[in-house]
Amino acid sequence: MTQMALVIDLNVCVGCHACVTSCKEWNTSGESGSLADFNPYDADPSGTFFNRVQSFEAGSFPDTEMIHFPKSCLHCEDPPCVPVCPTGASYKRKEDGLVLVDFDRCIGCKYCAWACPYGAREIDEERKEMTKCTLCVDRIHDENLSERDRQPACVLACPTSARLFGDIHDPDSVVSRAIRERGGYQLMPEWNTRPANHYLPRVPTTSTGCGSEACSCKSTGSTMDDSADDAAQSSASPDSQLEAQLERGEVRLASIATRI
Repeated sequence: MTQMALVIDLNVCVGCHACVTSCKEWNTSGESGSLADFNPYDADPSGTFFNRVQSFEAGSFPDTEMIHFPKSCLHCEDPPCVPVCPTGASYKRKEDGLVLVDFDRCIGCKYCAWACPYGAREIDEERKEMTKCTLCVDRIHDENLSERDRQPACVLACPTSARLFGDIHDPDSVVSRAIRERGGYQLMPEWNTRPANHYLPRVPTTSTGCGSEACSCKSTGSTMDDSADDAAQSSASPDSQLEAQLERGEVRLASIATRI
C-alpha cells in the first residue's frame, strides 16, 4: 500500500516558519475551508494551524544551540484517532495512506484529539470542526499542476529544502533513501502508531568548524572536497547556474527569490 509522508531534516531547518505560513495560506483557500484566527495582530494571537514549529535551546552556556522542530499530523499507519470517531468522520485512505477528516460528518466531539498522542489535531473554534494536516491532498493529486508543483505547500515553501515528500513504502523514493541513509526515525514509536512522517537526526555542531566529524556538512554530502567543483562552476553565469540547480532538484522554486 502506498504511504505518502514527510521526512524533515532537523539539520537544515532554520525555524523561519515559511512552512507554517504557506500551509495556512493554502489550506484556508483550499478544500479545508476557512481556518479561524483570533486577534492575529494582538499580543496573544491564536487560531487554527495544521503545522507548527517548536523552537528550544539545547546544551549549556556558552555551548548552546537553537533547535527547530516542525510538527504536524504524522499520518500514522495505525492511527488511534480513527477508531474512536463516533461518526466515522476520521478515516485513513487506502490509495495514499493519508489520515483525513470528513467535515460533513464531524460533530466536534474532540475524541480524536484526545486519542492522538502527538497533539496534532486542532478544533476550529468558529466552525466547531476538527482540523488537521492533509498533506495538501487537494494539491498533490491535481493533474492540472506540473509534477514539480504536486507537493505539499510546506515542502515547496521551505527555503532550505528541509522537508522531503514521497512514498515511504517505495524503496527508491527520495524519502525512503533519506530514511535509510540518514537514520531517519519516527516520533514516539513506543505508542505503536507507526507514524509515516520521519525525522532526520540532528548532528550537534562544535567549535571545530566545517570538516569535523560533528559538522552537518558531512551528513548532507557537502564537504570541503566540493571546492574544486564550485570553482569550476564559478565561471558560469548566475542564470545558467540556477537553471542547472533547478534541473538537478537542488533548489526549490520558492527559494529562487533569495538568489536573484
